[in-house]
Amino acid sequence: EPMRITYAEGEDERVLRATQEVVDEGLANPTLVGRRAVIEMRIERLGLRIRPERDFQVVDPQDDPRFRDYWQLYHQLMERRGITPQIARVMVTTRTTVIAALSLARNECDAMICGLTGRYLSHLRHIEEIVGLQPGVRTPAAMTVLILNKGTLFITDTNVNIEPDAEDLAQIAILAAREVRTFGIEPKVALISHSNFGSFDDAGAQRMRDALARIRTQAPDLLVEGEMHADAALSEEVRLRVFPNSMYKGGANLLVMPNLDTAHASFNLLKILGGGVSVGPILLGVKQPAHVLTASASVRTIVNMTALAGVDALKSHTPQLFDSLSATAN
Repeated sequence: EPMRITYAEGEDERVLRATQEVVDEGLANPTLVGRRAVIEMRIERLGLRIRPERDFQVVDPQDDPRFRDYWQLYHQLMERRGITPQIARVMVTTRTTVIAALSLARNECDAMICGLTGRYLSHLRHIEEIVGLQPGVRTPAAMTVLILNKGTLFITDTNVNIEPDAEDLAQIAILAAREVRTFGIEPKVALISHSNFGSFDDAGAQRMRDALARIRTQAPDLLVEGEMHADAALSEEVRLRVFPNSMYKGGANLLVMPNLDTAHASFNLLKILGGGVSVGPILLGVKQPAHVLTASASVRTIVNMTALAGVDALKSHTPQLFDSLSATAN
């Protein structure tokens, strides 16, 4: 049985085109949040074959029988954060990410995708408030994947934490490594810094060193090394020259960046210069599979994230993920 996935921006042309592919490939049972009349009109205009009820479900914010259940659940979750019943009703008719998150929280779907319009952090806030974080997780984080000719590279945290502390960095690295394993890849983690194995002693270098110590305590089996320069992370030759006792051989595949500026800039530079395919951002640390994409997301990105959410929700979907990703990379 394909997993059920809800797309918050169901009226968006990219989502409609992606839904056609998802239905054709049998990747998921889609639900689109949006005004039914607008969705039908756009499907017609785009010349797509998908039809509501036959190929996908619709949650129409202006006309859905679950509206009362939705706003009451939202109010229950938010009443101690200044949300009155009236505000709850307005939110559930106007914020499609709130609707998608409520349907996930109520187990009416297995995963959700949002974020194609608006600001990343406002979508994330709704997911945190409604879906919640995994037990013991202090902060969610985002990891982006780059499929390059030289291999697959994972970078975190590209979208959420502006200046994570050592404890946050350790947790982000461990969550990201767990996600890397769902790709069938053994993570080799590098903690990136301007300092190379103790060459600087400032607060930033110390923070990465503290993160390393915490990771080694919390996840002793994880292959992790640092703090180090990015070239030392990717080149064994460079690394062994400065630090012969490295914990692993070859290049790292998971780069944990010291802050949001570094992660975001590195990812975008590599994406343009490396000419690879990117997947993500993948949201880490949330109780149920929920992903916030960015405004630049393409139809292909939405399809890839659908396959990936399927892996999160039902690990048996892994083959379809790799079919989908390899089709993209070729």
